[in-house]
Amino acid sequence: MAMLFGICAIVGTTVLVCQFVLSIMGFAGESFDGDTVDVAHDAAGDHSLSTDDGHHSDHGSSWFFGVISLKTMTAAIAFFGLTGLALESMEMPVRSTLGGAILAGVGAMYLVHWMMRSMAMLRADGTVRIREAVGVVGTVYLPIPGRNSGLGKVTLNLQSQSIELQARTTEDTLATGTRVVVTRVIDTDLVEVVAVQKIAA
Repeated sequence: MAMLFGICAIVGTTVLVCQFVLSIMGFAGESFDGDTVDVAHDAAGDHSLSTDDGHHSDHGSSWFFGVISLKTMTAAIAFFGLTGLALESMEMPVRSTLGGAILAGVGAMYLVHWMMRSMAMLRADGTVRIREAVGVVGTVYLPIPGRNSGLGKVTLNLQSQSIELQARTTEDTLATGTRVVVTRVIDTDLVEVVAVQKIAA
């Protein structure tokens, strides 16, 4: 058992560290391990299907397989091995050691899954808030090249908060300090703007 725990601890911890380093370097996004979180369905409450008797049946198997991913399984393997080694060093009975290691692995898997879902929902919530920027007046912070030839930055107040977003324009170059209005949200941190006087005209 010690060899099994040791291999799991080494492999799991190594992969976890690699994932962390790659994430910091910007090479590990959502496509790194195929993890996906359907936040839109969650937000809409679409967790179940109606049956003929009026009850709802949960997608139990789909939800379970949704928990399984490279990140969650890596965490499970790492904590299974580390916990097993720790319990063996305490000279715990084999059954208790194995049971504790399994519980730790499953717990780590669900914890990582919950963290991933929480971060995904925060990103989705941020996207929804940014969509409300259309029509909001702001100020150019960094010059915005004209005719969609480059990006600048604008600051604006959205939901009582001052935020900074990348911006582009189809009009002429907008200098720092120019008052602009958001006409379109392109991405979670990118908007299209025009000078306020253009709207007034």
